Amino acid sequence: MTGPAETGEAAAKTLTIAGGSITGIPSFYAEINRVFMADEDWALGESLDALNDLLSGGFGAIAGREAVTVVWRDMDASRSALGVETTTAFLRAKLERPHVFNVELIGRQLDELERGVGNTYFETVIEIIADHPNIRLVAA
Repeated sequence: MTGPAETGEAAAKTLTIAGGSITGIPSFYAEINRVFMADEDWALGESLDALNDLLSGGFGAIAGREAVTVVWRDMDASRSALGVETTTAFLRAKLERPHVFNVELIGRQLDELERGVGNTYFETVIEIIADHPNIRLVAA
């Protein structure tokens, strides 16, 4: 999908996400921790910003800007599990904490999602991965 293969560069490391084990946001991060944080004594929190930091390298399974292939098995199951219903619940939960989150932005995101033009959690994760040119994502 994205990354080093587009330039003909071979990835030095392959990591595999078991998409069938992802049933929602908590299990997504459990899987990310299993794959990317196995050798760490701490776990990544449920945060898209933290995911982006992880993919930038320097901790976990990615040592830096090294070429990495991420094989995402059962990607369609993950796409469904992190789809509109999950994303709507995620955004609505944020609205319950207006002192922490930008409710105007979240309201717009909910409106876009309901109109079928907004990103699901899954689509946002894919965009984050795509922002890292050293990572090649392969749907399997």
